[in-house]
Amino acid sequence: MTARGWSPESWRQMPIRQVPDYPDMAALAAMEAKIARFPPLVFAGEARRLKAALARAGEGQAFVLQGGDCAEGFPDFTANTIRDTFRVLLQMAVVLTFGASLPVVKLGRMAGQFAKPRSSDTETKDGITLPSYRGDIINGPDFTPAARIPDPSRMEFAYMQSAGTLNLLRAFATGGYADLHQVHRWNLGFVERSPLASRYADLTIRIDETLRFMQACGMADAPQLRETDFYTSHESLLLPYEQALARVDSTSGDTYACSAHFLWIGDRTRQPDGAHVEFLRGVKNPIGMKTGPSMDADELVRLTDILNPGNEAGRLTLIARMGADKVEAKLPPLVRALKRAGRNVTWLCDPMHGNTTTVGGYKTRNFDSILGEVRGFFDVHAAEGTIAGGVHVEMTGADVTECLGGAHNLSEVNLSENYATFCDPRLNAEQSLELAFLIAEELKHRRVPVHAVAAQ
Repeated sequence: MTARGWSPESWRQMPIRQVPDYPDMAALAAMEAKIARFPPLVFAGEARRLKAALARAGEGQAFVLQGGDCAEGFPDFTANTIRDTFRVLLQMAVVLTFGASLPVVKLGRMAGQFAKPRSSDTETKDGITLPSYRGDIINGPDFTPAARIPDPSRMEFAYMQSAGTLNLLRAFATGGYADLHQVHRWNLGFVERSPLASRYADLTIRIDETLRFMQACGMADAPQLRETDFYTSHESLLLPYEQALARVDSTSGDTYACSAHFLWIGDRTRQPDGAHVEFLRGVKNPIGMKTGPSMDADELVRLTDILNPGNEAGRLTLIARMGADKVEAKLPPLVRALKRAGRNVTWLCDPMHGNTTTVGGYKTRNFDSILGEVRGFFDVHAAEGTIAGGVHVEMTGADVTECLGGAHNLSEVNLSENYATFCDPRLNAEQSLELAFLIAEELKHRRVPVHAVAAQ
């Protein structure tokens, strides 16, 4: 219990934003009760391990890679889709591990990222106004009255898909698919295809030499090389679903949100007296909060007090999403305020959401702006003597054409070739790996000062 008293349903007494207007409240209540009887999707012990890993990242002893779809869609539920995104995240993590000389915490936007906040409750096309598409767990993307009606039965479908995704992810992570030798071979294939192959050659050679050395020492079959820890995350937006999956841990008596290992609050729902802050302040998972350019330093300190009253390392991760043109002006006051107040947080950079533009009728993001925000994020933390703990990216293992630029120089004319997202544009597999290589270069160059700060 915290000072105001908390329960899994206390959020219902608070103001709420981004809530769907369900036409049948009895059906909603029945679905909540049904899901409340289902087994948890994740377990308290897993969430505690992730919290410890995030604490290490906040101290500069690990680096976080959080990535995955903008919004998962029910039709995309295939083994190939899950495998391909998981594989790219593994590839990125290997490159970042060598660049940072640190373990990488792998956190997928997977197995639950079905709800999306919207800037407007309605959408108008050709003079017809309908409710906005809020993600497959709520309604459908087709622009028809029937598809856009919020439907509680979609929660059960989302639960089942999340369970199937988690089952496959766990099998991939522990069944040999994550073998470091295989991941390295995939990366060699990427480098061979890249126009910047010569730039990436040094890192791939170093990885190859290290693996050969370990094999010569008889370590080729070590579990650490064949298995990996992989965690899931999503935005805690649809609170009836989140409450239905809250469970009391039998070993500690604490309440955990068991829809994912890590949940975050979006930039649109981070009101200190709001329902989303209320729900997450009481669960014991590690949690996150998006921090945009409109965030005030005093409000941020207040929110950290609400969400992490014990000032526990690893409990609260702040995901900065400023925009490449704002990060070096807007982020420093926030970092300084928390440092001055002595708050324990782990900082991640989301270089996607602040860099969205519209080109030729398509929402898109420019690769150079994405990389520019990451570099600005690193610069701010280096200047302030704080830790840049990781990155948070929207990406996919598919060969989509949604973001401009990159080594293959996708242009406006390419956007229509395979623009597949229903929400925000994602980096494709090649762009994601290129970003990982470039971030690894940054981490390598900054390694000495970062470790010096961490040792202080």
